[in-house]
Order: sequence, then structure tokens, then C-alpha cells
Amino acid sequence: MTSLHNYILQHIKLPKKSIENTVQLLDEGSTIPFISRYRKELTGNLDEVQIGEIVKFKEQFEVLDKRKATILKTLEEQEVLTPELQKNIENAQDLVSLEDLYLPYRKKRKTKADTAREKGLEPLAKIIMAQNKRISNTDLSLLAEKYIKGDVASEEDALDGARNIIAEWVNERSDIRNMIRHQLDRHAMISTKVVKKYEDDENAQKFRDYFEWNESLNRIPSHRLLAILRATSEGFIRQKIEIDDDIALEKIENRIIKSNDAASEQIKVAIEDSYKRLLFPSLSNEALSNAKSKADETAIAVFSKNLRQLLLGSPLGEKRVLAIDPGFRSGCKLVCLDAQGNLLHNETIFPHPPQNDSLGAMRKISSLTDTYKIEAIAIGNGTASRETERLVKKVHFKNDVQVFVVSEAGASIYSASKIARDEFPNYDVTVRGAVSIGRRLQDPLAELVKIDAKSIGVGQYQHDVDQSELNKSLDTTVALCVNTVGVNINTASVPLLSYVSGIGPRLAENIVAYREENGAFTSRSEIKNVPRLGAKAFEQAAGFLRVKNGKNPLDDSSVHPESYGVVSKMAKDSKEDVSELIGNKTLLEKIQLENYVTETVGLPTLKDIINELEKPGLDIREKAKVFTFNQNIKTITDLKEGQLLPGIVNNITNFGCFVDIGIKESGLIHISNLSDSFVKDVNEHVHLHQQIVVKVLDVDVDRKRIQLKLHHLNKE
Repeated sequence: MTSLHNYILQHIKLPKKSIENTVQLLDEGSTIPFISRYRKELTGNLDEVQIGEIVKFKEQFEVLDKRKATILKTLEEQEVLTPELQKNIENAQDLVSLEDLYLPYRKKRKTKADTAREKGLEPLAKIIMAQNKRISNTDLSLLAEKYIKGDVASEEDALDGARNIIAEWVNERSDIRNMIRHQLDRHAMISTKVVKKYEDDENAQKFRDYFEWNESLNRIPSHRLLAILRATSEGFIRQKIEIDDDIALEKIENRIIKSNDAASEQIKVAIEDSYKRLLFPSLSNEALSNAKSKADETAIAVFSKNLRQLLLGSPLGEKRVLAIDPGFRSGCKLVCLDAQGNLLHNETIFPHPPQNDSLGAMRKISSLTDTYKIEAIAIGNGTASRETERLVKKVHFKNDVQVFVVSEAGASIYSASKIARDEFPNYDVTVRGAVSIGRRLQDPLAELVKIDAKSIGVGQYQHDVDQSELNKSLDTTVALCVNTVGVNINTASVPLLSYVSGIGPRLAENIVAYREENGAFTSRSEIKNVPRLGAKAFEQAAGFLRVKNGKNPLDDSSVHPESYGVVSKMAKDSKEDVSELIGNKTLLEKIQLENYVTETVGLPTLKDIINELEKPGLDIREKAKVFTFNQNIKTITDLKEGQLLPGIVNNITNFGCFVDIGIKESGLIHISNLSDSFVKDVNEHVHLHQQIVVKVLDVDVDRKRIQLKLHHLNKE
């Protein structure tokens, strides 16, 4: 029986010791961020991606192992478990082969074969299937005649029942099933046809490309398969999976039929029935399901990559912000936030139609900017965004005020959420939405963690993929981002804290409650006083929690408390205080790391400590930069072929990227238009929220589609 470690080794080319130690750490309750950052010596310096792969195959093995135990118990209870069958089940390497072994014994609805057995026709099926001696038509007729009794009214009834039993045997043979699987893997085609009544339906037109389509199932890109499956589920098209049936049947016959007589003719009919009624429907569905799983995996990976880039987007930092949620009829909601994102003031202005009070709005913006010492303005990118941006840029500010356009994706979801209600119980959704826009500019990560990742607007077909796998991947992505940046324990919200390694929602609530009752934390060691936060949670979390201006300068760094003794020894040997080491590159370069290697602390950890001491609490994220769209482009009808326009990448897919060019519709840079040479990975050429220059290739006003080409990167 394959062990867990060997199972993982079969799927990942990593040192066995690294796998064993990582599995042990996971079993002890350690998280991926903690293991990758603070247990490098044990893992052999594995990164978070490699540890994530170990987690994936560990979970796969555990599911497989659990299923084996269930099947073995069931077979024991049925008293059909033989030593050989047990051995085969224990050695099964995947769920597919395991379920094939179990198929003949699985309880199922009454089948045609079951009915035939009840009529006593199994001996006849065995004689036909044996193919021991040549059977003529006359022999077969005489043989079948013996079974005419009760519900078996004729020779044909007897033979039909026998064929049903043989068809089931064929279906249950794992070698036959694997052979058809192989055919499907290599040669399956997926074809689609529009449902006639929807041919001119407006809602169906987005799927027009698939009204008649044919493509290899194993080569179809993820986004295309998901689009086809969505169109199918919405009833606009019909899809089917096909292979060459004649070849498949011939391969089965070659494997089963050993004679050329009346018996073989019966087996041939049974094989065809088995293939059309049992084998192909089941295995073509399995093939489509596998293709869907692969498409899901690809789509989820793209989504997670986009989400990571979005979460690690450029923060403005602790600046005082005036945020505007723009609108026409209902006005523009204004909120003023202090440097920590606290709400200072809110009101509504009406600069746009129908009120058109632009002068009053400009005076109000100017006045609030002065009153609250505003350093930056954040404008949501939804309805009336461009008009509001033009208005704001007409205002003469006394001081230098930067103006940013900020993505609103998911802000309405946040504004109506329990988190928002708890934060702002006395304000309506419009105020909460505007606050979210402002805070996103200050710190995208801290704000976006409050919103369901699926609502942030950086994925395609996110509602069509496996939701549990999607949520798992997105949660992991958010957690890795949060722990990569680190969290100020004295300002972090409950949602942000809950993603810190070892914390979770309940402890996050306890931390905030303790903070509100006892004031700001002054040291990492004080975290241990939080109710229900034990030694393990502290070990996992401490390195990712920052205490600004605390008693110990190391508390505002990623140096783990377990390594404070090492840093103290370095300082002592250097005849300096710990505070003197921090940021002192000259002093740090003189430290001989080999002198501080112990059984538990190796060079990888020591190098991390030195890097952190050199630049403690360094935020890996770039600072937010001001961006301006072409002011002459207001709608899709203003676009002309050949125009060069500034844009911001707002979504990345496997087939290209979408670019916001300042109008309602985003344009697509197809992967073939990203470079003059072959592009393997879109992310190698652009990243989310990158400011670029694009060339307009084609504009389809009716379908609201814009084709773009990457002109050059805006490096300013």
C-alpha cells in the first residue's frame, strides 16, 4: 500500500526529507505562510507554491485513503471481499481506478441485467460468453429454448436477457473502460449547435461564436469550454461529445470475441448495446467532467493570480483622503477620511444632470479639502466617473492634491454586508460605499479583504467553476498576500486579522475586543494576553503582526520572536544595541552569519533576519501613481481605428488582457497582440493595474467589443 510520502513523491519532484518534514509541520497545525517563511531549514527552503502542491496532494491522498476504507468496509459487509480484490483496492493510485474496481459491487438501481438474473438467465450468458466450443445457430436455439419458462416467453427473450447480462459485464471491465477513456482522451471532439428558437435571441448573441462549433476536447482552451458549458446550461445551445464509434467498438470486440459463430454474434450485439447504453454515456460524461475540472483549475489559477496582483496593488499609504462615489440623478456621495481611514465627514453634491450644480459642487470640494487637510481625492470608476473627474480637475486647491480614479468593483457588495453594517451602523449604503472607495486608495489589501473575492471583478466565469475549489484557492491567495505584507495589529480590522497565519475569525474578534478594552498593543508578547490565543497561535501569527513604535524595535519587523535571542547575540557581539543594528547596512555586512548557525537556525533564516534588519517593515508594494485617461474619449463611438490611448489593465485571462480606457466598455488585447513574438504567458508582458498605452485595432459598436494592441509600456 502506497504511503502518503511516496504518493506525494510520485506527483512532485522534491526531496523526500523536505516532503516528510513539511507534512509533519502541516499535521502539527502550521500554515503555508509560516512554514515557507520560518521553517526553511526543515523544508529545504521550499517556497509557498511548492508547499501548496504538497498540501494539494496530501489532501488528495487523504480523500483516496478514506474512500478505500469505506469501500473495503462495504465489501466486507457484502461478504465479497477476496484477498486479491483487497490488494487491488489498497494499491489503487487514483479515484477513477478505485471506483472501477468497486463498480461490479456497487449498489445501484435495478438494471436490465438484474431483471435477467432474476429470470434465471445468467447461466445462459456464461455459456455464450465462455466461447469454449463452436456454437451454431441451431445449437444456440436449442440452448435458449431450455430457459423458456415463467416470464421468459421465447428464445429471443432468453437471448435478450443473456445479452443484457453480458453488456453489464463488458461495462464493468476496467480494461475496457480504460481503453475507451484512452480513445476519449486522444480523439474526443466537442461540438455545439444553437437551439433554433434562440438563434436571434438578444441574450444568446454573446454566445454567437458557438452556434455551430467543433473542437478537440483535450485542446479546447479553458475559457472556451466554460463559455460553451454556460451557454448550454442557459439553454441557448446543445453540446455533445463524439469519438469514432466504429473504431471503439472494433477495439472492444478484438479484446473480447474469440470465436466466429452464433455465440460471437450475440456477444457482438451485447458489446454494441453496452457501448451505446452504458460505456459511452458514462465515460463521455466523465471525459467532459475531467475537461471541466481542468478548465476550472486553469480559470481558478488565473483568477488567483489576478487577485494576488490586485490585493498587492499600490497603496497611497496613510494620507487624508476625500472619496467620491459618483452618480447623476442621486448625486455624488462625498466622504472625508483621516490617515487611518476613519470617517470624518460625509455629504452629497449634485454637479451633474438633472441638477447641474457644478459651481456649488466645486466650492464644496474645495472647502472640504481645506477643512480636513485632504492630501488626495479618490473617485470611483462607475457611472459619472469621467464627468466627476473633469469637475474635480477644474477645482483650484490651495495645496497639492492628487486625484485618483479607483475601481468600484465589489464596493456595493461591501456596503450592504454585515462587516460594513458593523463598522458604520449609523450610515446608509451610499456612505459605506464611498468610504470603501477611499480606503481602497489608502490600502487596497486592508479594504479588499472585506469583500467576497468573487465580487472584486478580476475573474472570468468565476460562478461557473467548482465553488469549493475556487473558495479554497482564493482564501489561500488572500492569506498569502496578507502575510506577505504583514499587518499592523493596532489598526487592522477583524477581516484583515482573520487572514493572518494561525488567527482566524474568532481570534481576530478577540484581538480587536482586547485592543478596544485595553488600548493599543505595546509589544508582541502582549498578544499572548488575548483570550483563547494559545502558544501555537502565537507561534504561527507573531511574525506577521506588526507593533508600531513598540517597546522592542523588532516587533515592527518580520523577525520572529523565536529569533530575538539570535539578534540580541549579534548586537552584543557587535557591541551595539539592537536598535543600532536596524537600518545600519555597514554594521550588518560585518556580521559573520556562520557564527550564529545552530541546530534549529540555519543560514536561510539568518539571511532573512539580516535582510529584514536592513529594511525593517519594508512594504513590497509600489506606491500609488496618478493616471489620466484621454479626455476626448467619452463613449465607444468616440473610438477610431489606429488611435493611441492610455489605459489601465483591469483583468487578465489566458487569452489576453482587458484594458480600461476610460469608457464603460473595457477593450481586449488578445494574446497575439501583446507582442510581435510568441507569448506563452500574458503575465510576462502585463500585470493588473499596470498603466500602458494601447492602439485601437477594431471597434464593434453593436456587440460593444473593442480590439486593442499593446503599443508600449508607460514607464513614467
